[in-house]
Amino acid sequence: MLSLRRSQGKAPGSYQAMSLLKKLAGETAIYGISSILGRLINWVALTPYLTRVFTTGEYGIVNELYTYIALLMVLFTYRLETAFFRYGREAQNRQRAFRTASVSIMGTAIPLLALLIGLAPAIAAWLKYPDQIEYVVLFSVIVVLDALAAIPFAQLRLEGRPTRFAAIKLGAIFINIVILFFMLEAAPRLQAAGWQHIAGWYDPADRIAYVFWANLLASALTLVWLAPLYFRRKGEVAPWFDAGLWRQMMAYGLPLVLAGLAGVVNQLIGVPLLKAWASPDLEFNKSLAGIYAAAAKLAILMNLFIQAFNYAAEPFFFRYTAQNDNKAIFGLVARAFALVGSLAFLGIVFYVDLIQYFLGRDFREGLGILPILLAANFFLGLYFNFAMSYKLTDQTPIGGYIALGGMAITLAVNWLFIPSMGYSAPAWASLGCYGFMGVASYWVGRRIMPVNYPVAIMARYLLLALGLYALSTAFQAWLSPALPLKMAVHTALLLAYVGVLYRWEGPWWKGANINAD
Repeated sequence: MLSLRRSQGKAPGSYQAMSLLKKLAGETAIYGISSILGRLINWVALTPYLTRVFTTGEYGIVNELYTYIALLMVLFTYRLETAFFRYGREAQNRQRAFRTASVSIMGTAIPLLALLIGLAPAIAAWLKYPDQIEYVVLFSVIVVLDALAAIPFAQLRLEGRPTRFAAIKLGAIFINIVILFFMLEAAPRLQAAGWQHIAGWYDPADRIAYVFWANLLASALTLVWLAPLYFRRKGEVAPWFDAGLWRQMMAYGLPLVLAGLAGVVNQLIGVPLLKAWASPDLEFNKSLAGIYAAAAKLAILMNLFIQAFNYAAEPFFFRYTAQNDNKAIFGLVARAFALVGSLAFLGIVFYVDLIQYFLGRDFREGLGILPILLAANFFLGLYFNFAMSYKLTDQTPIGGYIALGGMAITLAVNWLFIPSMGYSAPAWASLGCYGFMGVASYWVGRRIMPVNYPVAIMARYLLLALGLYALSTAFQAWLSPALPLKMAVHTALLLAYVGVLYRWEGPWWKGANINAD
């Protein structure tokens, strides 16, 4: 296991590991500008607004359709961005891998788009929105635009250019927000004021569609910003398509499609399943789906940290292993993630009484599932850490098997308990799924690429956080304190947790000598 002591003498390996860990932390922070801060801006601007102007049922429709967008993204990119990390990690091969992956996605996206548009009436009927064919067309075009942007974004990540990555992501979020507010707020006012150009195309009944129109225009502008990456010349000009390399990339990436689909199912399928299985009343089911989706939006505060970490960590690990076979860094990264993740868990659950006001009043009843969803996301982050073992050793089918096991748990728990538990069932399904995936990936990874993960230390972070949360819950049940007193107690508990972490880990984070025993 990893031992911790003050440095004495020379320990170049440990200093290098800590330096790399801090480099990863810096890149995660910059990616966080685009993912955590960017989507936080999106969340702060749109979630309070949409949960007030939309009914719970309408909000459920929006989130259901975004679930299908996420599923289609996996199919349209068929995980070539991850294959690009693997085969483009060496600078001399990067342009060849970039062009081959880009041409492949272009060559499949357009026919798939034509197929979806041709089947749009049948798809809309299957979704139980037979009069809203426009929804299917819009989310199909969004998927194609985002798929074409996937490899250029991966290029920026692999080259270690998080600032440009963040600038483009933030620009797209800003454009999406501006267009959406124009569609839902400015346009109806201008129409009422008699502006003929607005009156000719604006229909208040299409406000759900305008959410997707705003996304489509932002995605199109994102692709325009990324377009120069397709045509730049850097060093030796590579051919536009290398058939041999493409076969290698497909063999590496296709098994991850299964894992990707299962991942989307595990993360987002709760909304469609609530709509389908909660009760015979479709409108009631859509309302439950909207309430669950709103609670999940609060849990996304943890998920966004995980996403920012994953954006930075995946290309970081591929670059690092191409230069160094020292595995100590993997244990350090997992330990750092567990520390920050447990702190994020407490920071959200302790202040949920304030955070809840970001949601419309009709959506707040589902907040009881938030701690479950946060714990589930903690295990999802551990899974991303442990999963690097089979990605780095080219054994990607293992990820598919683990994700399929998680998907089986997700579907089984939802099928058994949604009719009786309502929106609590998808939350518990997420925890069971990600708990299984985290444990399974750790167990398998130990055999594929042995790493001395400090599991006991990581468990200590989580158990202490859960213990403090249980203490705060007992305090509320016993005294039913007023909000100011409750916030004061929660702040004191959070500061106590930070103090304990600093006492435990301050020397380690500052650069103590870390060696594998």
